[in-house]
Amino acid sequence: MLRLITDFDGPIIDVSERYYQVYKYCLATSKAPGQSVKQLDKAQFWQLKRSRVPETQIGIMCGLDETQAKTFSHLRRQTVHTPSYFSYDTLAPGAVDALEKVQAAGIDLVVMTMRRVKELDYAFNRYDLGRFFPKNRCYCLTNDYVKTRDIDDKPLLMERSLVELPAAEDTWMVGDTEADIMAAKNHNVKAIAVLCGIRDREQLQLYNPDLIVETLSEAVDILIAKSLSQVA
Repeated sequence: MLRLITDFDGPIIDVSERYYQVYKYCLATSKAPGQSVKQLDKAQFWQLKRSRVPETQIGIMCGLDETQAKTFSHLRRQTVHTPSYFSYDTLAPGAVDALEKVQAAGIDLVVMTMRRVKELDYAFNRYDLGRFFPKNRCYCLTNDYVKTRDIDDKPLLMERSLVELPAAEDTWMVGDTEADIMAAKNHNVKAIAVLCGIRDREQLQLYNPDLIVETLSEAVDILIAKSLSQVA
């Protein structure tokens, strides 16, 4: 059996608009009354995020002083995963078609995400994505989980999945961050990094994934070809 474990935000859901709207809110909230700041356009902001420019540095680039930039960074962390902003998320282009291809090919499909249960359920209900992921193929955080760092928390989800899921002959992880790659590598799972999410190629290459592709669709096509070759 071939298994595909996919991250959610990035490969399946485009979070760029949510992050940009939160950025604009935090910039406006952190500046002093009447203070002139430079608001980045979405493309500028998203490139900074993808290249992992620190939040405080982004704030300073926009005209905040150091104290304001720290406030800006803290407020962003507090705000970006709040319910009122999840409505800005959209489906990544081609993601649903890719998931349908996985199902049709008989590949075991698992989602592994740093979203909490309620955040994942919201997206499942909004985009009818639950049809791809039964409960025993969903690995996410409980609603009361106290997050540390993704690079620490995600490998724990991977460890639990490998204990609970039936054995597979070949397992691949698809994701858009260093946490996905590390979760895979820590447990001898092959990693495909996608460029449609929150990290650029230079950042992903630092963690040596097995492959780097543009989208979930491209990753799925590669895995289906592997699956067919194994059958042959």
